[in-house]
Amino acid sequence: MSEPAPSTEPHEVPDASSRPADAIIQVQEGIVVDANSTWVRLFGAGSELIGQPVMDLFEETCRPALKGALSACLQGRWSGHALKAGVLRTDRPAVSTEVVLGLAEYAPYGLCIQLTVPAARHEPPDEHRRIEKLEQAACIDRTTGLLHRRELLETLRSRLAVALQGGVRCLALVRLDGFAAIEREVGATASEEVLAHFATLLKETLHPSEIAGRFGGVRFLLLLQRGNERDLTAWAQLLVAQAARRSLRVRDKTVTAMCTIGLAILPPGSTNIDSGIAAAAEVCARAMQRGGNQALAAWDAGGGAGGAHEEIWIKRIKSALLENRFRLVKQPVASLGGGDPRMFDVLLRMLDNQGKEVLPGEFLPAAERNGLLKNIDRWVVAASLSFAAQHRPACLFVRLSKETVQDASFLAWLDGHVRSTRADPQRVCFQVTEAVGAAQPQARALAEKLRQWGFRFALESFGSGADSPLLLESMPLDFVKIDGSLVQALSRDKEIQQRVRALAEGAAGRGIRTIAERVEDANTMAVLWQLGIEYIQGYFVNAPEEVVLKADEGSARLRSLSETAQVRSLGEPRSR
Repeated sequence: MSEPAPSTEPHEVPDASSRPADAIIQVQEGIVVDANSTWVRLFGAGSELIGQPVMDLFEETCRPALKGALSACLQGRWSGHALKAGVLRTDRPAVSTEVVLGLAEYAPYGLCIQLTVPAARHEPPDEHRRIEKLEQAACIDRTTGLLHRRELLETLRSRLAVALQGGVRCLALVRLDGFAAIEREVGATASEEVLAHFATLLKETLHPSEIAGRFGGVRFLLLLQRGNERDLTAWAQLLVAQAARRSLRVRDKTVTAMCTIGLAILPPGSTNIDSGIAAAAEVCARAMQRGGNQALAAWDAGGGAGGAHEEIWIKRIKSALLENRFRLVKQPVASLGGGDPRMFDVLLRMLDNQGKEVLPGEFLPAAERNGLLKNIDRWVVAASLSFAAQHRPACLFVRLSKETVQDASFLAWLDGHVRSTRADPQRVCFQVTEAVGAAQPQARALAEKLRQWGFRFALESFGSGADSPLLLESMPLDFVKIDGSLVQALSRDKEIQQRVRALAEGAAGRGIRTIAERVEDANTMAVLWQLGIEYIQGYFVNAPEEVVLKADEGSARLRSLSETAQVRSLGEPRSR
């Protein structure tokens, strides 16, 4: 990363009429060698900064990400991404901000890493007046720093009016357990510290795009946006566990604010906040009846869909298959080692009769319950082979369901399509989930045969089960994709960091490449760099893009290939 060499002159604090200067420290071999006056004014310590380990200036929770970013920056592999960090101060609370890293010559010390807090991200001098103004506007709850109920509901309505581009939306109702007893023990005034403590923990677990507010009393309402239901369950379980093991010293007494969580998915396109809140509240109440200190999801608390609604989805899916109304989107896979690997993950969309895009979360559950996944898989594989033949990516990751793994006719079908499209098998990597790889005896045989033909093979959602290390030894693999539910909690959880490191080292020892799923922020990317992960994918890298086949051959060929195979095998719904 090329940057102009900074001046060796000390940075002066600007007067009130000019724009505030960036706060800057220079770091060499992990030690602070210089700090400008703006940094000193904002964060304190003065000349004592010089000679300190840079890690000591930041909160412990952000140090793994900072360490990874420093390492990547030193090797010229950091592209100026901003890290979220808490800067420690000697006499005041830590400041949450964003820090930008860059490599540059700094006389007289030579090559240094420059850590900059841009002026726009400083804590402004009138911070307290700004907070008071927000409180007067009834936007922010003074104790927790979260949205008040009225502002929360208005913000939720505005967000739901914007279409979701991928993944799932979920409302989470979080309730503190036993707060009345805490209040009796420490007093009503001091109990506010407990609420503030819990709100801080809550905010640490959220993505930047997610919304949280105080819904009333000791209840909090959140709008989460994650990759799938498993990610949401992992988030809730992690929050419950962190709350249970974090204690707070209040008035010479140690208290723990445990919590109970109810999760309810918001259907794509839904703008009905009331029904979503009611569903989350009902699930939370059921979790409380079971003793609290736990997370319960609506999709785990009751049975699946059925009846007329199910029949409608079956007809829609069959119609989309017959009329070729599916679309592929590709999501780039980025290399942490630099350069463009030209690798893409294949994702699926369905178009309804009006041409509106339907996300997989809406139709795949019905397809799975009614034996239609195999048909959808064949459409995806046919389209992917056509794309690989025309655009020649280095690697295209294509998912196979459990039904396809169990399908004895798949290999013969695939052989015919490879011959028709003339796709190079080396450019396609088939992937199944770790759960399918572990539970299905056919998975190993399928992987071996596909690799004999020149295809590559991968396990996704890797690390989510107890048998992950064993699968590295027993399955013929080219890649493993670290489970997104682990990745999303990675930057703040040391136990998960240790687990991912062990998985990465085990894979590397067998020549298996590692990819982290659903990477959504720079802090996570920095930790992954430190742990030895080679590739990443997710919205931080790039949002999915539509795959476009050549009009002169791709569309006609794809229709012919997909209809021939799929119309023959469209089955009736399974009995429910």
